[in-house]
Amino acid sequence: MLFRSLQLDPIIPMLVDDLLIRYGIFLATCLIMLRMVFFRISPNREVYFGLFMFGNGAFFITYLLHSVEMSMGFAFGLFAVFSMLRYRTETLNVRDMTYLFITIVLSLMCSVSEIGFIALAVITLGLVVLAAIAETQLFASTSVQRKMLYDRVDKIHPSVRTELIEELRERTGFNIEKIVVGKIDFIMGSVQLTLICTD
Repeated sequence: MLFRSLQLDPIIPMLVDDLLIRYGIFLATCLIMLRMVFFRISPNREVYFGLFMFGNGAFFITYLLHSVEMSMGFAFGLFAVFSMLRYRTETLNVRDMTYLFITIVLSLMCSVSEIGFIALAVITLGLVVLAAIAETQLFASTSVQRKMLYDRVDKIHPSVRTELIEELRERTGFNIEKIVVGKIDFIMGSVQLTLICTD
């Protein structure tokens, strides 16, 4: 008798459908970005796991708080505080922090945005495509900085810079594009060089 008297709120199926569609959009775009873009270039499973789970947590807590009057600015502030508390002792480079921010953006957009599902999917997918393009040579050439201690101070004069680059290319095998001269030690006869190398 008790079960017959209990009736499900007709809004619950709508909320479940809304949640599943929003989470499906978030999960698809998040996995494409993290697995096919981020993890392919820097296969760090620990950071990959942290970004994925942080994004999922941000999505669900924001969706559950969506019934409360909460602005997008408050949501960003909330998860900015969470991210600082969690990652303040971790050494994350700029790239990892950027992906953390994009993951939070995807989760917040998918959970609280008021636009249609198709528009939401297009915008989030566009953000992922933008991240993928930014990781390619089309956006900027991939360069790596390598520091070394060079044993000949007489070769650092700007007039022989081309000769120095050619010599270091032969000795190191790196595709050196530019050299930045650092600390010079005339007593030891050495100089610190920063080599700007491209793939």
